[in-house]
Amino acid sequence: MSSTPALRPRVVVIGAGIVGCSLADELTARGWTDVTVLEQGPLPAPGGSTSHAPGLVFQTSPSRTLAAFARYTVEKFSSLQVDGVSCFDQVGGLELATTPERLAELHRRAGYATAWGIRGEIVGADRCKELWPLIDRSVVLGGFHTPDDGLARAVLAARAQLDRATGRGARFLDRHTVTGIEQAEGRVTAVVTDRGTFPADHVVSAAGFWGPVIGRMAGIDVPLQPLAHQYARTRPLPDLAGAEAEASKPILRFQDRDLYFREHHDRIGIGSYAHRPLPVDPFAVLPYDAARARGMEMPSSYPFTEEDWAPSWEDCRRLLPALRATEIEEGFNGVFSFTPDGMPVLGESRQLRGFWLAEAVWVTHSAGVAKAVAEWMVDGRASVDLHECDLTRFEDAQRSPAYVRERGSQQFVEVYDVLHPLQPMEHPRPLRVSPFHARQERLGAYFLEGGGWERPHWYEANAPLVESLGPLPERDAWSARHWSPVVAAEARATRERVALYDMTPLRRLEVTGAGALSFLQRMTSNNLRKKPGAVTYTLLLDESGGVRSDLTVARLAPDRFQVGANSPADLDRLLRYAPRDVHIRDITSGTCCIGVWGPLARDLVQPLTRDDFSHEGFGYFRAKETYIGHVPVTAMRLSYVGELGWELYTTADLGLRLWDTLWEAGRDHGVIAAGRSAFNSLRLEKGYRSWGTDMTDEHDPYEAGLGFAVRMDKDGFVGQDALQGLAARTPARRLTALLLDDPAAVVLGKEPVHVDGTPAGYVTSAAYGYTLGRCVAYAWLPVLPAGTGVHVDYFGEKIPATVCDEPLFDPEMNRIRR
Repeated sequence: MSSTPALRPRVVVIGAGIVGCSLADELTARGWTDVTVLEQGPLPAPGGSTSHAPGLVFQTSPSRTLAAFARYTVEKFSSLQVDGVSCFDQVGGLELATTPERLAELHRRAGYATAWGIRGEIVGADRCKELWPLIDRSVVLGGFHTPDDGLARAVLAARAQLDRATGRGARFLDRHTVTGIEQAEGRVTAVVTDRGTFPADHVVSAAGFWGPVIGRMAGIDVPLQPLAHQYARTRPLPDLAGAEAEASKPILRFQDRDLYFREHHDRIGIGSYAHRPLPVDPFAVLPYDAARARGMEMPSSYPFTEEDWAPSWEDCRRLLPALRATEIEEGFNGVFSFTPDGMPVLGESRQLRGFWLAEAVWVTHSAGVAKAVAEWMVDGRASVDLHECDLTRFEDAQRSPAYVRERGSQQFVEVYDVLHPLQPMEHPRPLRVSPFHARQERLGAYFLEGGGWERPHWYEANAPLVESLGPLPERDAWSARHWSPVVAAEARATRERVALYDMTPLRRLEVTGAGALSFLQRMTSNNLRKKPGAVTYTLLLDESGGVRSDLTVARLAPDRFQVGANSPADLDRLLRYAPRDVHIRDITSGTCCIGVWGPLARDLVQPLTRDDFSHEGFGYFRAKETYIGHVPVTAMRLSYVGELGWELYTTADLGLRLWDTLWEAGRDHGVIAAGRSAFNSLRLEKGYRSWGTDMTDEHDPYEAGLGFAVRMDKDGFVGQDALQGLAARTPARRLTALLLDDPAAVVLGKEPVHVDGTPAGYVTSAAYGYTLGRCVAYAWLPVLPAGTGVHVDYFGEKIPATVCDEPLFDPEMNRIRR
């Protein structure tokens, strides 16, 4: 969010590539016409990534947000022309499978397309040959055809939007090299160039792979790694002789060999991700004129490395036999941007108000990103969820230059890889570990990674418990990845006895000061004006009533609160609003947490403390500062698995002692350590939401099933006005609980859901419910009565499911409140 100094603020955009031009167009269309775009190179092709981009636009993505960006880019560029030439050539897209694993992946991608509203279909090898006659039919098993994809003419699209923005009052100045960012009292005031200073109320860095350079001038860290990527063009092909159109066939992906293809009239353009990562230092990239003086076509075009190309050329000739009669005419290694998670970096800096980032954006998503950032700047929020792109999303441990370089390079390697939703990066690991890590390793923990944390998903020490379960449904190869039958045993042990869960990676904030209560009351939706010892589930909303996050707030003293949050963005938002008499501190790294849950949790904990842990003495959603053995803890009676229990917090130095104390005392009660896979299964049986997965700021609390966390009768909280009357209406959609009908069926999330044979929504979270003997899935769907039959599309198979009332497990809350 940003304060606006004037009705028509002065905006300076750094970079006149496709993102900068698109943003100027979007801002001026919304009435912000005092826009200056500064560019170090010549227009209209200033030498950044846009100037060499091959322009392939495939809209389908596992990310709903990226798909929305791409859809808007196609829509907008299709409507633009320059001198009668369209800025988008809708030739379609074709992704090929030459292995059974890739064909299965294409079915999954087809599911994404259906879920996000993109046209596409799985086609056989014969149809692939019809669409691309040059391919060798014998090596192809099938393909995924998307008729609305195509080629963006990036330089032309930039020029078209430059012209429109100029017509509304924007100015574009090339040959202006930015040398500094001026600021005063924490706010940007001007951009300094080698040709003058430009006052500004808002500055947007859309500098592409130069983003870290601009960021350093502003004192802002930009977690972006430029890498060089091979692109080549063949000599003219006899098979394409006489081609009048630039392209007539779909853009083509051969992902099994990390290759893509497009036509250039009678030539073929080929891009390869198959080579070793070629990271580029953004501070060493030459200015435009210096690059030209060294014989480079542009700063972003590095010399072609023949040794990297040779294996890919053989793969190209295998797929397209016509290439065996030709050679490569020209090639280059083009530089573009990667982040540690492959997503863009968007948003306004809190440290320097008015300084915005629109970085690590590919042509595919350019117009969509520009629209979202323009909405964010002008209206205070975007119309699409941006949490995956928020510049605050990375932890401090994920922002080191070494981490950004290593993870960015790995993102390059994995561009076309078949990636499981749970598949972690391999390096650098381990990075962040809880105090219990050594004990977890001894128990055979299977670690996955998130936010830099090593997170146990199950423990091999519990494998002997599997024998007592009886036969479990067989899993398909995909859902069996990063899964073990031990998960079922851990879920059962939690329901029947007691288990210890490492909850350390969950974010913890300390909010203190004379104004802490008033501040949190204003920022959140529920009533926090309760006596010390109360714990409250509440929501962070935006001004439009969208759910930005969900929080658990414990009032530990009149002016001291502990807040359980989700991401660095929560801390950033609270800090943006906090008055001077409120102090906010992230205490996650200095503390740890163990969840002690199960029907025997009280039997385990009560003998270790002098305080009363009975239901009467320590009620649900209450907190106490006490001791467990020798360890001072903050105990909160909460449960996200639907069982009796507590979250026990202590300092990191005492964490191991706390674990050992609970472990020793729990032996007589059959205690186990349990992982996140069991946790996820249990929380879905209970209907507990996961922010960022089940709901975002695109959803209001009532349609997300969180109306109980809103107190409309309390004074003035953010988003309150927007919620007026929503509780009484029937929403158009609702987060809906589904049970798959087949006890052996499993889905994982993001699958499309069909109602009466028509796509109607998509799955958010899913996991097998071992207590229920069915897979549980939550999905955004039109409002449907319980008992309605639907179908979930899993790799092309329509799996029947039934809409259910929630919670599915223990609706009377008897197990938690006892």
